[in-house]
Amino acid sequence: MKILVLNAGSSSQKSCLYEIVDEALPSQAPEPLWEGKINWIQDRGVAEIEVKTATGATLQESISGDSPQAHLNYILHKLSDGATKVIDQLSEIDVVGHRIVHGGQYYRDSVLITEEVKKAIASLSKLAPAHNPAALSGIEAIEKILGDVTQIAVFDTAFHATLPDAAAIYPGPYEWVEQGIRRYGFHGISHQYCSQRAAQILGRDVACERLITCHLGNGCSLAAIKNGHSVDTTMGFTPVEGLMMGSRSGSVDPGILIYLLQYCNYSVERLDYVLNKASGLEGISGISSDLREVREAMSTTGYAYAQGNSRAQLAWDIYVHRLRSGIGAMLTSLGGLDALVFTAGVGEHSWQIRQGACEAFGFLGLKLDLEKNQQQPVDEDIATPDSAVRVLVIYTQENWAIAQQCWELSRATQIKLTS
Repeated sequence: MKILVLNAGSSSQKSCLYEIVDEALPSQAPEPLWEGKINWIQDRGVAEIEVKTATGATLQESISGDSPQAHLNYILHKLSDGATKVIDQLSEIDVVGHRIVHGGQYYRDSVLITEEVKKAIASLSKLAPAHNPAALSGIEAIEKILGDVTQIAVFDTAFHATLPDAAAIYPGPYEWVEQGIRRYGFHGISHQYCSQRAAQILGRDVACERLITCHLGNGCSLAAIKNGHSVDTTMGFTPVEGLMMGSRSGSVDPGILIYLLQYCNYSVERLDYVLNKASGLEGISGISSDLREVREAMSTTGYAYAQGNSRAQLAWDIYVHRLRSGIGAMLTSLGGLDALVFTAGVGEHSWQIRQGACEAFGFLGLKLDLEKNQQQPVDEDIATPDSAVRVLVIYTQENWAIAQQCWELSRATQIKLTS
């Protein structure tokens, strides 16, 4: 079975093709046959295209004009044409899986995409305006390119559908609940994959694990996972809540927002921009939303801001403080901790952040192997042998997790149709 995965972002579209040839899924993620990425540079009206294959063929191009759907059409034809060709024709693709950021209260599992599902995704765009419309555009583009190929929606919120009401419902008026205002949580595909991979690495049953998974990238979230299910998470009604992030504020006193609207002449649009684009590491450091650049600025002179270095240090300190606080909050939902998992760009690559987070939890008997931590581990346990808590670094593979769910749903549908 050939499965194409589309992962739409606000300014990018990632895609990859997997082939599953056996009657059972492989125990570990295979390398995709083909990977493509489109980055849209808004101020230049340019789409930057990158393609690579499992055999080492690569392609890099910049395309001006046209629509995002035209760009997707162009890059997908590189599956069957030119140096990056891996199949003879696009009709060989059996299933297309899409990452959908927000499934609201409608969807707790992956589903076959129908007109009804498309309408639901569109209706939830107000809750994920940067992602749901982009995913819907991808679905419609595939309809034009591949006709009636099976398409499946895999929801980032679905893994957190198991949150108990006490964790999911905000302490506002009860009509909020009736209006669908609740904690949905995000990065669910990544958190679920990492919980399953952690069990493999540790040689345990995921249902017996008490895990805290730390998805730390430009967006950041934690999940408390007990008996294989999400029981708490830091992101909420939207992806703005929770930890300090690259350019998002994370949780702030809601009274601040009222104050800004009432006394500081903020419009709703400006407030939205500040919370999502001008806060977090970007807002505090005044340098970058990229933690690597903030780290470099902490010991480098010559930045435009007179207080650049001290602001970079402050941004780092707040980031670590909030991460520690978030982990501490997740502990209370678990009644103990078997493993702490770090993943995504920052979690996988910043040994300093991992060390800074772990230093606060020595009281749990957590002991980090400092040498292992600094060796850029991948899918490894970096705790000392006598540590009471395991510490894992896991390379998150959201695209493979989407492909897995597509394979499972396709198989289940075929069996149902033939039985």
